[in-house]
Amino acid sequence: MITVRKILGTKGGSVWSVGPQTTAYEALQLMAERDVGALLVMDCDNVVGIFSERDYARKVILKGKSSKSTFVAELMSAPVFYIEPDKTIEDCMALMTAKRMRHLPVIEKGALIGLVSIGDVVNALITAQKVTIRDLENYITGNEYAAEAGQLAASGEK
Repeated sequence: MITVRKILGTKGGSVWSVGPQTTAYEALQLMAERDVGALLVMDCDNVVGIFSERDYARKVILKGKSSKSTFVAELMSAPVFYIEPDKTIEDCMALMTAKRMRHLPVIEKGALIGLVSIGDVVNALITAQKVTIRDLENYITGNEYAAEAGQLAASGEK
């Protein structure tokens, strides 16, 4: 079972954020510099929203607003849903699908510890499926040692 914590362990816990009074233009500059599709909107240590490329496209471009004079607070998606790190990737995928979100903050004991994207979750699922397929192939062909090694590698044990 793969957890959100394991995804963060693989990708790291770096999270980029802006304040609510940041302009859309400044936020887009940061997103381009960091090569990310979304930023958390933080007020002190509280996550108050998420600003994404989708928010920009739908709420600035299509409505004829100026990115240099529009604040992120006017555009961000809120309220923010989050997930705890010990939840499974299946839990994460279900929440993202139900709430139609592409980015999900990870909160542990009230503190932000990371952000997962739908791409992170899909990559983890694909990796898990590849391990399962390899283990089944090894089992079918009688290569028990290879199947056992694959299970240990997937669990992180040695």
